[in-house]
Amino acid sequence: MIKKDFELKDLDFGKNPDGLIPVVVQDYATLKVLMLGYVNAEALDRTLESGRMTFYSRTRRCLWTKGETSGNFLTVREMFADCDKDTLLVKAEPSGPVCHTGSVSCFRTDDDEGFIRELQEVIRKRKSERPEGSYTVKLFDKGVNKIAQKVGEEAVETVIEAVAHNDPAMIYEASDLIYHLLVLLVDRGLSISDLEKELVKRHR
Repeated sequence: MIKKDFELKDLDFGKNPDGLIPVVVQDYATLKVLMLGYVNAEALDRTLESGRMTFYSRTRRCLWTKGETSGNFLTVREMFADCDKDTLLVKAEPSGPVCHTGSVSCFRTDDDEGFIRELQEVIRKRKSERPEGSYTVKLFDKGVNKIAQKVGEEAVETVIEAVAHNDPAMIYEASDLIYHLLVLLVDRGLSISDLEKELVKRHR
């Protein structure tokens, strides 16, 4: 079921003469902005019914479901209306490149942006799907004590390389640290978002 903070009747489709509302699509896992499209009431209704993002094509003057030709669908997870109820933010899971050029996003941003969140989703899937031979699954099988031990080991190694002013090695070890920390968070049912909330609370 799609999480949304509005009712269809509350949206202002009449603000634009063509009855369309712009939709900003964001990757649910990485938070990367993927594309901009437009919906009318019918397209939005179909999206809510199917769970796949359906737009209104201003050039062809018809509805179209993203991925109906390429197979790269956008599975909608969350939808939010802006303060004026005339623009939508959609968080979706892409099943492939979103841009017709083959890029992850229609915007020319760094494709590595948001990868830590993408990795977090991979780790979550490893925990639920438990593929054979996965190092991550082996960590989960060993339990929280072993995972926490690995976090400590990688933290020490990161500190050693930082003190030695060995930046490439520090980046390598810090990457191991972040990975094992993500495993620990997922094991405890937590996420990067929980860390962000705590940091925001401290900042404010």
